[in-house]
Amino acid sequence: MKLFDTAAGEVVPFMPGHVVTMYTCGITPYDATHIGHAATYITYDVLQRRLRDLGHETRCVRNITDVDDDILAKARQLGVHYLDLAAAETARFDSDMKSLGLLPCWSEPRATSAITDIRGFIGMVLDSGHAYESGGGVYFEVASYDKFGQLSGLSRAEMLKLSAERGGDPDDPNKRDPLDFVLWQPSLPDEPVWGSLWGPGRPGWHIECSALAMRDLAPTIDLHGGGSDLIFPHHECERAQSEAVSGQTFVRHWMHQAMVCLGGEKMSKSLGNLVFVSDLLKDWDPQAIRLAVVAHHYRHSWEWHDELMDEATERLQRWQAAGAGSGGLEDVQAALDDDLHSDWAIEAIDKAVGLGQGVSEAAQLLGVNLDNS
Repeated sequence: MKLFDTAAGEVVPFMPGHVVTMYTCGITPYDATHIGHAATYITYDVLQRRLRDLGHETRCVRNITDVDDDILAKARQLGVHYLDLAAAETARFDSDMKSLGLLPCWSEPRATSAITDIRGFIGMVLDSGHAYESGGGVYFEVASYDKFGQLSGLSRAEMLKLSAERGGDPDDPNKRDPLDFVLWQPSLPDEPVWGSLWGPGRPGWHIECSALAMRDLAPTIDLHGGGSDLIFPHHECERAQSEAVSGQTFVRHWMHQAMVCLGGEKMSKSLGNLVFVSDLLKDWDPQAIRLAVVAHHYRHSWEWHDELMDEATERLQRWQAAGAGSGGLEDVQAALDDDLHSDWAIEAIDKAVGLGQGVSEAAQLLGVNLDNS
């Protein structure tokens, strides 16, 4: 198998051992799941299916960020407790993912369940000399980690720009460097608060994923995934703090899902240009929704439009009519082994159907169940 590695900037062999350890950044549960989320998690689901088909055991951890700036702001706006909001939206997310046929995660930990682990991790970052206390918080000092910026390949100016846009607060006066990032921060009066050696407060955004990945998997994991908008700052910061603590390579292979767009803009909660999975499920077969997603290669951004569901429904019906069989299977396996080209896999199955072959086994590799019962 070959996959594009973000850090290397090219397609490289992916050769894990029998057990494949994977970490995928999960949702911040303050709103419904949109099709951009679905595309990300379906991509890593297809990857797991092919790895299992090859004889591997996969252990995928997907966190739930149930405490951070976004969820606290939304809970404040709605006048509800942030954990009640998180529980409701997590339940809706889990229901959506089950409907779309995703394999269950090996572990799905919540950030609030790991405060003890997070505090311990922050202590280790401080002990390693890569962090400092300031203004009642704890910050990672990027100047102490000479690989900072190598994952994203961005210039300092580009990192500062994205930091400002994505919650990094480069103007924070408590920082030694505008690119330094928070590990622990004081809570506002109406925010949840936990005690710590550095004063009462709550975790920063990036720290939970390092603590959870290393707690549930290992100091070094085979593959880390998420949307491409997480490369910087989230994954850049996660890599820095993890390697500062362990002294080892944190991730052997970084794999990122490109953005799904609507109206020419990245689909995002901040812009409000969203297509919710729960709304699509009211009108469409979940297998067709999944087909609409996997018809696109994970590494290229694509535009959502309503006609996609008509096309996917017609395709699903053709595949179902073809019946059971292993037609196209080897071509699908080869396509997935070549940088997870699910779009080529779709073409291979279409070709097999055109030749009158049943394609249920090949479709199952994409997570599409053709059983009409």
